[in-house]
Amino acid sequence: MSLTDRAIAQIRELIRSGALPPGSKLPPEQKLAAQLGLSRNLAREAVKALAMARVLEIRRGDGTYVTSLQPSLLLEGLGRAVELLQGDSGALLDLMEVRRLLEPAATALAATRISDEELTEVKRHLDAMLAARDDIEELNAHDAAFHRAIVAATGNESLLTLLEGVSGRTLRARIWRGLVDTRAADRTVAEHEAIFDALVRRDAALSEAAALLHVSNTEQWLRVHLRSVQSLS
Repeated sequence: MSLTDRAIAQIRELIRSGALPPGSKLPPEQKLAAQLGLSRNLAREAVKALAMARVLEIRRGDGTYVTSLQPSLLLEGLGRAVELLQGDSGALLDLMEVRRLLEPAATALAATRISDEELTEVKRHLDAMLAARDDIEELNAHDAAFHRAIVAATGNESLLTLLEGVSGRTLRARIWRGLVDTRAADRTVAEHEAIFDALVRRDAALSEAAALLHVSNTEQWLRVHLRSVQSLS
C-alpha cells in the first residue's frame, strides 16, 4: 500500500469502528494528522480521496464531515461511470450481463415483499408505457420507473442503487429507440405485463422467470444491434 492508501485506510477504520459515526465532524487537519501519526499532506490527500468517494463531505468554512453513508450516496458514482461507457460495446454487454444476473433475483424477492400500494405504483408505470408506445422519451422514463418501483419493493437500498447504476438512462433510451424502429416495442411491453402479472400473484419463481426472459431478450437485441453497427463502421 502507498502511504496515501494507508492514510485512507486509517480514516476509514475510524468510521467503520464508530469513532467517527455518520454526521460527525473530523478533527482539524493538524489534529487529525497527529492523531493518526501522519503528515498534514498525507491527511489532506486521504480526506480529499474519501470526499471524492462521497464518504466525507468538505464544507467550506465549516469543516469536514462524515456523510450519511447511505448506499444511494456511496454508489451514486456508478451511474455516472456507466454513462461514460456508452461508446464501449464490450462494456455495454458486460452491464447487461450484470443486469441479467441481478434483476430477475431482485424481482423474485420483490414478489415476496411487495405491498398493494407498491403494486399500484408498478401498474401506473405499466399503463403509462401502454399509452406511449411510440414516444421513446415516455417509454424510457416509465420503463425505468417500472423497474425501480419493483426493486424498491425489496426494501434493499443497495440492490436498488446497483441496478439503477448499471441501467443507465442513455443505454435505456438507445434500446427503446431501436425497439420502436424495429417494431419490437409491443413485445417488450408485453414482457413487462408478464412481470406485473407474476408480481400480482406473489409468485417468486414466475416473477424471476418473467424478468429473466425480459432482460435476456433485451440483451440479445443489444448484441445483434451492436454487431450490425460494427459491420457498418
